Amino acid sequence: MAMRKIKKGDQVIVLAGKDQGKRGTVVRVTNDDRIVVENINMVKRHTKANPNKGVTGGILDKEMPLHISNVALFNPVTEKGDRVGFKVLEDGRKVRFFKSNGEVVDTDT
Repeated sequence: MAMRKIKKGDQVIVLAGKDQGKRGTVVRVTNDDRIVVENINMVKRHTKANPNKGVTGGILDKEMPLHISNVALFNPVTEKGDRVGFKVLEDGRKVRFFKSNGEVVDTDT
């Protein structure tokens, strides 16, 4: 799989839309460049009860996907959203880094 600029578990900040300025954790990344962020882009889903599946009806709050271009990776050093680049370290690992200060994002891998 190709390396992505934003991955599951990343802290992101929303740049555009109704939740602009909010921060959250990426829950999942879909194949069509969309991401689902915890408690961001919440919508009300009107669900019909289905006794066979054990689903209760009513109005559920659920997260909808955002386009990846509307979020930026949160940089804890600058306390702002930041652009991401890739570079290869001396030991041959490819890592993500913040463009503003050159700080490496992937310290765990």
